[in-house]
Amino acid sequence: MRFLEHVRAEGARLGEVARMGLDAPVPSCPGWTVDDVVRHVAMVYAHKVEVLKLGALPDPWPPDFSGLDTLQWYDEARAALVGALEAAGTETETWTFSPRDSTSAFWYRRMAHETLVHRIDVEQAHKVVTPIDPDLALDGIDEILYPTIGGPWWEEGDTEFPIDATLRITAVGRSWTIHANATSVDVRHGADGEAAAEIFGDPTPIYLWLWGRVGEDAIQTVGDPNVVRAFRGRISEASQ
Repeated sequence: MRFLEHVRAEGARLGEVARMGLDAPVPSCPGWTVDDVVRHVAMVYAHKVEVLKLGALPDPWPPDFSGLDTLQWYDEARAALVGALEAAGTETETWTFSPRDSTSAFWYRRMAHETLVHRIDVEQAHKVVTPIDPDLALDGIDEILYPTIGGPWWEEGDTEFPIDATLRITAVGRSWTIHANATSVDVRHGADGEAAAEIFGDPTPIYLWLWGRVGEDAIQTVGDPNVVRAFRGRISEASQ
């Protein structure tokens, strides 16, 4: 998948819509305006530029960005991120939060989805939502399931949703089977075994629901609705 092209395209659209007004409230991020979203993305970009440069987490972090003009900073950070990704390629060893991938390819994918989700935020704020590439949405389901929620983050049982159940997600011929309990979330490809609940249908609404950008009424489910809601709560904990 051409993640760098998605970073460019989604980033350009985010900046375009942000220029419709920075003061608009963002429905999916209560208490945030478009300005908050754009500054958040700019900081994420600036951080990843340093990660790719150093191969490690920058310390100290962050610098004082408070005096920077929001849109100018965003444009400069976006250009710097694209340049840093291009310079790194996809095989450079670097810090990531994935136990399975310590190469710069991880950041190509992660930044494509970071940008897409926040593009949706600013579009929802201005009521001008445009389509998502179905292949990118399908990939995004996989990405949020691992490493965002399926990584080794739960060993201490630090969750308000200590469910003990199996849930399945199915979209356009791909399935993921997820077993969650208080201390682990195990994600496996395929549809083996029984599940207490299943989410199914087109990848875009599933992707947006997983990221909390649409409500439960946007997705199709069967089985125990409490398992579905608890799983969404678990994702919310992992993606804060």
